[in-house]
Amino acid sequence: MEAKYLRITLDRTLTWNAQLGAIVNKATRAFFVCTRLFGKTWRISPKMATEEQMMAAGKLMRDVCLPKFPKISAETADGIRSGNIPDQKDVKCYITCILEMMQTMKKGKFLLESSLKQVDVLMPDDYKDDYRSGLNNCKDAVNGIKNNCDAGYALLVCMRGQIKNFMFP
Repeated sequence: MEAKYLRITLDRTLTWNAQLGAIVNKATRAFFVCTRLFGKTWRISPKMATEEQMMAAGKLMRDVCLPKFPKISAETADGIRSGNIPDQKDVKCYITCILEMMQTMKKGKFLLESSLKQVDVLMPDDYKDDYRSGLNNCKDAVNGIKNNCDAGYALLVCMRGQIKNFMFP
């Protein structure tokens, strides 16, 4: 449960995780939009800046979600990034935390339209077609799954199988 007070989002344990997550999302989107709009003017290659920024944004998301699940080591998180996805409760919930920060999921539901919009705005052109196709192929991956963490796990496994150059923080 979260509450907003004086524009600050606090969670049940009075930590700053929800507030930091919102700030990271907002800053990441703003940077990606600026890169797309002004990349040529500022002589920034949109693809290079976007890929670098995607990695930086992923690190920020990881830094917000990883402390919420102390049983997950940095090595386990690195393994998830490289495709080794353990079938454990904390791992599933960590994956769901990242997917919710990416606004790909919310409360166990896959947000296909939101995900497709983010692909159009944030992803390098080389990745767009593959991601659009993969997301559409995974649109039913969470249907019938009641547990939010299990739904996040199922969606990640599906996307990893459907998207050739899939990246996960």
